[in-house]
Amino acid sequence: MHVQYILEIIGTGLFAVSGSLAANEKSKPDWFGVTFIGFITSIGGGSLRDILLGAYPLNWIKDINFLYAVLTGILLASIFYKSFLKLRKSFFIFETLGIAMFTIIGCEKAMSYGVNPMIAAIMGMFSAVMGGVLRDVLTNEIPVIFRKEIYATACLAGAFLYLALDYLCVERNLNLLLAMSFIFVIRIIAVKYNISLPKFRKEDVLNEKIKI
Repeated sequence: MHVQYILEIIGTGLFAVSGSLAANEKSKPDWFGVTFIGFITSIGGGSLRDILLGAYPLNWIKDINFLYAVLTGILLASIFYKSFLKLRKSFFIFETLGIAMFTIIGCEKAMSYGVNPMIAAIMGMFSAVMGGVLRDVLTNEIPVIFRKEIYATACLAGAFLYLALDYLCVERNLNLLLAMSFIFVIRIIAVKYNISLPKFRKEDVLNEKIKI
């Protein structure tokens, strides 16, 4: 079994855990509600990417192991709920590894469909972050990409690095490692030191009264 495939299955399960925890904290839903949020979180980004690329059938439809990974993640979130809450920092690291991995996998898949490299980078970002965006919308939270912290930008940066190294004919496994590590490091540093991109508008401009 290919290592990339195993990592994708594990990442799917981790995102399911993340979605389940978020759903339970926000609204205390029943099993169906938690399962639905966990499912959307884990397969939302990849499904949106495949729909936009016209890649059918979707991964979770043609391979039942992805569905098993989602259900396993939801079950683990239920059994070890308190432990996961105590290990928030550790789980943040796992989730960061997940978005790094899914960004590059999504970027690779888009390139295999012959799209422009810039579109491939965007598809990689969608793979990584859109599941979390859907999770936040469904749990009535501000989507993470609209918050101050650097999130989607880190994914885009890593995707562009991967494409640049691929253009330079860097060996694939080394390229994967470097690009994923780049995303991981950017995300960790941004959160640790509260680094964010400049605001679209300044506060004083927003508060200024319109004069007629």
